[in-house]
Amino acid sequence: MLKKGRGTLETCKFWLLDINYEVKDHKPEVWLWGIDENGRRVLVIDKSFQPYFYAVLKDSEDPRKLYERIINAKENLPFITGIELVDKRFFGKPVKAARICCQDPDLIAQYAKAIRKIEGVEECLETDIRYSMRYLIDNELSPCAWHEVKVEEEPNTRGLQVDKIYSARSRPKRIEKEKIPHLRVLSFFPICYASQGSPKPERDPVVVIAVATNEGEKKIFMAEEYDDKRLMKSFIGYIKAFDPDIIVGYQTNQEYWQYLTDRAATLGINFLIDRAGTQPHRSVYGHVSITGRASMDMFDFADELPELKVKSLENMAAILGVKDLKEQKIIHELEYSDYWDDEGKRKELLMFASEKAECLLGIFDKLFMYASELSKLVGIPLDHIGKAAVGFRIEWYLIREAYKIGELVPERLEQRYLPYAGGMVLKPKPGVHEEVCVLDFKSMYPNIMIEKNISPDTYIPPSTKTDVEVNITPEVGHRFRKSPPGFYKVVLTKLISVREEIRKAMKKVNPGSIDYRLLDARQKAVKVITNAAYGYAGWVGARWFRKPVAEATAAWGRSMIMKSVNMAKELGLEIIYGDTDSLFIKYEPEKVEALVKRIQKELGLEIRPEKIYKRILFTEAKKRYCGLLPDGSLDNVGLEVVRGDWANVAKMTQEHVLELILKENSVSKAVEFVRSLIGDLRKHRIPYRDLVIWKTLTRPVEKYKVNAPHVEAAKVLKRMGWSLTAGDQVGYVIIRGSGRLYERAKPYVLASYEDVDVEYYIKNQIVPAALRILSMFGVKEKDLISAEVRRPKTLADFFSPST
Repeated sequence: MLKKGRGTLETCKFWLLDINYEVKDHKPEVWLWGIDENGRRVLVIDKSFQPYFYAVLKDSEDPRKLYERIINAKENLPFITGIELVDKRFFGKPVKAARICCQDPDLIAQYAKAIRKIEGVEECLETDIRYSMRYLIDNELSPCAWHEVKVEEEPNTRGLQVDKIYSARSRPKRIEKEKIPHLRVLSFFPICYASQGSPKPERDPVVVIAVATNEGEKKIFMAEEYDDKRLMKSFIGYIKAFDPDIIVGYQTNQEYWQYLTDRAATLGINFLIDRAGTQPHRSVYGHVSITGRASMDMFDFADELPELKVKSLENMAAILGVKDLKEQKIIHELEYSDYWDDEGKRKELLMFASEKAECLLGIFDKLFMYASELSKLVGIPLDHIGKAAVGFRIEWYLIREAYKIGELVPERLEQRYLPYAGGMVLKPKPGVHEEVCVLDFKSMYPNIMIEKNISPDTYIPPSTKTDVEVNITPEVGHRFRKSPPGFYKVVLTKLISVREEIRKAMKKVNPGSIDYRLLDARQKAVKVITNAAYGYAGWVGARWFRKPVAEATAAWGRSMIMKSVNMAKELGLEIIYGDTDSLFIKYEPEKVEALVKRIQKELGLEIRPEKIYKRILFTEAKKRYCGLLPDGSLDNVGLEVVRGDWANVAKMTQEHVLELILKENSVSKAVEFVRSLIGDLRKHRIPYRDLVIWKTLTRPVEKYKVNAPHVEAAKVLKRMGWSLTAGDQVGYVIIRGSGRLYERAKPYVLASYEDVDVEYYIKNQIVPAALRILSMFGVKEKDLISAEVRRPKTLADFFSPST
């Protein structure tokens, strides 16, 4: 330790959990919340970092004259603290710029507007990078990583919930340390009572909050009948006492944090659950920030699971292997009030809430390493990472890389969407095929972008004359400089190299170890960001938006696929299907190996067998197939069984039909199963819940111009007082009666089995789902519904040469 001034300097090593900033009297402070090596919760406050932005000079401008004009303008811009002329690059082109320091980060937008008007200024850049993010970028710090900094301890005079408060006496720097500290994690699941329609915080109580922690504690907070004041105080007190680093919920960003905050206000309670004595507040990307902790809404990670078609907590838990769907109790929020009102059923509601809190803890355990590695890689905090779209994630990574090479970051501008041709999808050969190999191009689009030097800064517009060597895109003719390496090439080469190193390290550790899980999560995070580069280039929200970049990459991808298909045919391989960066080929090991080597040699792309299906069934439609994997599981893509707008009875029908076809080679058993299921439905032996059709509202109900069943069901609920908007799911059944289909849609909680139009479900749900498969074998609708069934084709018939 070193003596310096009034205090003692020491080195603090901490894992960064959260970051925010405060501005007092126009002076900013960066607050870094973390856990140190001894497991203490610490806050490091840095008051030394100056916010800034850039003014780019016009090409012909004299830098010294512009410098003087900006100096003169300082009289009206009193919080400018420094101006420095610097050499930078913008879209690869060298530019002169003035780096303008502004003491108050909240004044940057206002000051940039004034600077833009000064003669000789082309534009101002990096004005919209949040101060706390600027701090992380410039210091190369990352959330969910370890850092060290020279500090001096401060007394806790602000009432903050931490073990130590420090003032930074040096710039923090990142250190290599793998171990994740022990984090305190709390999950919760609330039940809001609704006296009429959707719960309203100014009117309706929170009757249950179930809590589970990663230290094995489970707790249920209950209202005293309909009085939730003690519940709310107890829940706040419990959070303060347990002092979690991470709070886990489901749809907390969309709904529950706001409801709890507003409900507490109605009760005259301050909902203070953070470490800084402030309430939860809405932040960037729409997530809710809880200062000093990380709030993680597991709903925001649903898009990371492509197999999750209906985004419910129950389905998410099932897909991740936390708890089987059949073992989970399901109570819809429309039913919460009925269960609470009925003392005989109230215990079921409590068990339901407790189960959900435990499931959330299990889901968190499955996803946390991936989320933390993604946060560390792209440099945005853990509570941002789930809510931020893929485009924003890769953009923050690009911003970090741009800073390192002196490339200025473009401002975000509104762009008009212009469609372009995407990846190639070949028409499948319908039917059942034995032994099919899926060849997957490894990082196809990123590798094309590297190979062809496709980047926003290497693009040469049609009107520009050039004598440099260029790569010319097939079909569309876009031109890209062959050298020097573009921004994207540099970034993607680095990412691919990093992933290779991680995968090599994985081979040296035990697959069951925590180290392996960590490395696997890391390589997945790198893969997601690498593969997002192509889509980002064509995303209208991108700072580095260049449509020709995305268009050219897709065109070269199509060219590569067709060349690969021709090579396969030359080797005598049968192509069954092709989709974007994958080829489905009849598996002949020696020929497939020869194809892999030839593609590598002639196209410079790595391709490898990703899956081998024992048997696979294709319909005539693209992107719809089901394959039997060697472990006996079914891999289903695009068929009704995984779509969210069919009743569960249809999914169940098709899933079992596929099993009987692909596993048992039996069309007759599949037909008999469907006929038996239809008989059970007519006798009301199929669970009522399996008849509910779930559909997501894509816009507010009043914005719909067409009459659709789920919209009509939503209108019924709205008339009853339920608040429904875009993103909400509506569950309905089709009831007996006359009129159009939408007129017979009724919210399922307002109907019963006796109301249901059973024949609708037979003819419009069960039979179509079954015939999507069975029609290939000559089965007709009448064969499934009538008493007599003519002999359908067998699989043997189907595999005959004439088929």
